[in-house]
Amino acid sequence: MRTHLATVTALLAAGLVLAPATALAAPTPTPSPGAATVTKAGTSFLSATPVAAGQPVRVGASTGEYLYWSFSAAAGETHEISATVALAQNRTGRSTWTVEVFDGLRRRQACTAGAQTPTADASASTVAIGCTLRRVRPWAEPWSADPLPGTYYVRLTVVDVPEPDLGRPIDVDLLISATGDAGSAAEDGKLEAPLVPPTNAGSVLDAEPTAAPADEDEDGWNLNLTGWLPEAGSRWIWTTAGGMLAAVAGVVGFALTRRPSARRVRA
Repeated sequence: MRTHLATVTALLAAGLVLAPATALAAPTPTPSPGAATVTKAGTSFLSATPVAAGQPVRVGASTGEYLYWSFSAAAGETHEISATVALAQNRTGRSTWTVEVFDGLRRRQACTAGAQTPTADASASTVAIGCTLRRVRPWAEPWSADPLPGTYYVRLTVVDVPEPDLGRPIDVDLLISATGDAGSAAEDGKLEAPLVPPTNAGSVLDAEPTAAPADEDEDGWNLNLTGWLPEAGSRWIWTTAGGMLAAVAGVVGFALTRRPSARRVRA
């Protein structure tokens, strides 16, 4: 009887130990069925390549490049970024890689899980990078850096690498997954507009240039003599007037303080 109770107790203890571990184990992100593979990446925030959640990314690059992607996030979603970098062979040393996430205001967002800055040995063929963001909130205080709905940017690069290994070819596989129901966050507030930076490009002027005024020649020189004269409140007038007054004051002061000549003393 005691043996049976001890066995049951051991099984229950093992179940209590294994259950939390099983609950904490996150599933591996998988691409969405039928999603087209993205084969390029941007080199800055402005040229970041848009990527949808569940859309796989596979791009070739060089060690030392900055790779940028962007994705949209809605309130109630939690996003996970997972990347695998295939490294070049015959490297000279270890390399440290990192993935960073920024919101629409260029504020860096913290990762709650994942190997955000792993280090690969010189003999490693691949390195896995991951980052799980915080749940997107529908609103937040202006002073906080909580994740809000809008556009997010992912930047992947190497932060520590021997100089001879710079420029070596790499292959990057990246996937952004989203969990949670968008818009299901029950909080007392709502963001008026998503955090999307203005990227309005300038317009090209098609109007023909107007003719130069009559008092200007073809090179743009002003032929009107009054244009050479400074304005009444110009600093040049005040500087000139101040210089003349200083010269007059110097002459008057010298005349008043000079010593009498020897002839006048003898007389």
